[in-house]
Amino acid sequence: MSNYSQHQQTASAGLSEAATQPLRKVSLDQPVRSKPDLVCFSHLRWDWVYQRPQHLLKRAAADRRVFFIEEPIFDNGSMRLDARESDTGVHVVTPNLPGGLNSHVAATAVLSEMLQRFFRDNNLDEYVLWYYTPMALEFTRHLKPVAVIYDCMDELSAFKGAPEALRFHERELMKMADVVFTGGHSLFEAKRDKHPFVHAMPSSIDRQHFMQARARMEDPEDQKRIARPRLGFFGVIDERFDTALIDAVVAARPQWQFVMLGPVTKIDPASLPQRLNIHYLGSKKYEELPRYIAGWDVALLPFAINEATRYISPTKTPEYLAAGKPVVSTPITDVVRPYGQLDLVRIAGTPDEFIAAIEDSLKPDATNKEWLERVDQFLAQTSWDQTWATMCELIERATEKKRKPNVVAGPRATAADSVAATNAA
Repeated sequence: MSNYSQHQQTASAGLSEAATQPLRKVSLDQPVRSKPDLVCFSHLRWDWVYQRPQHLLKRAAADRRVFFIEEPIFDNGSMRLDARESDTGVHVVTPNLPGGLNSHVAATAVLSEMLQRFFRDNNLDEYVLWYYTPMALEFTRHLKPVAVIYDCMDELSAFKGAPEALRFHERELMKMADVVFTGGHSLFEAKRDKHPFVHAMPSSIDRQHFMQARARMEDPEDQKRIARPRLGFFGVIDERFDTALIDAVVAARPQWQFVMLGPVTKIDPASLPQRLNIHYLGSKKYEELPRYIAGWDVALLPFAINEATRYISPTKTPEYLAAGKPVVSTPITDVVRPYGQLDLVRIAGTPDEFIAAIEDSLKPDATNKEWLERVDQFLAQTSWDQTWATMCELIERATEKKRKPNVVAGPRATAADSVAATNAA
């Protein structure tokens, strides 16, 4: 028997088991909604780091059902789909597959069957498919959405450990998608010629949430004993984090205290700089971040310049600024444009430049009234509400075009068009 046939037999056996497992139904006791349901497939866990998907889908859930389908978890439990409603109203769905189901073909077939039943059980008849990961195409091709959206928040193929098939599936998704959004302007420039309707939708800002840090706030327990001055970073610590840069700066200025918030992933924690004046405080809830930032003197964006950071557009840039903190960043394109060009963020490419930029940021007039007014004027141009409203309009236009083929979906967006509606974060 060929390997392919063996995989098919395993897949068929898995389907039989999946069909007998009860699926936890999502409650349908919600008001009747006129808009199609939205089903999102993501490589990120809903409860991991609060970022772009959470901001957007929380707003989408205000007037429609939203389902966030996570990648499967392989464990020793039963084969099932776990569904729960988050405090944002988004239904989070997590496939659980047995660890022994290690055939990719089998797992894909089982996921397809489980999703088909889940859609049927929860009356998912008219829906928009929203992709964060092109890899989800492998088990969703059988679905029949009213529209397909690709929110390309990062160049995932450049990340450490990316599947070899990712580029192939992204090309397929580009052909299927009715609308493509990008998480930044440099990514927009890389994708704009690959689809007729690509729109730059840089991540935005919840201004009021982070502006809390401008007021006097009580230091969190694990930060209050750290001396000043404090230089802080929050976010995922992975291959995009410039460990060599930070190590050099930390070593050169032992009197400065460096506070690092966020999960360490895809790199060995032992590879991170380990010195007395650098403090790794772990992951923090989104609601907690203003209290930590309020106790910092300077906020940092110490990203390495590599393939994984070539197209990133850090959401934390406007968040730091909303908190009223001076920001020092390495020369990431979407930070240089427009933040560096507008003299809102200091850009530094070497350890010596980084140290000099921090020293300038620690001066008493670094956050003077004129600078803060320019920051607020810039940030006032956008919000997550505005970003979602623009995206929602484009999705509805695409849906109408599918229903009525003679309706024009709209012109190709330019980076300039998007700046008017969204912040170049």
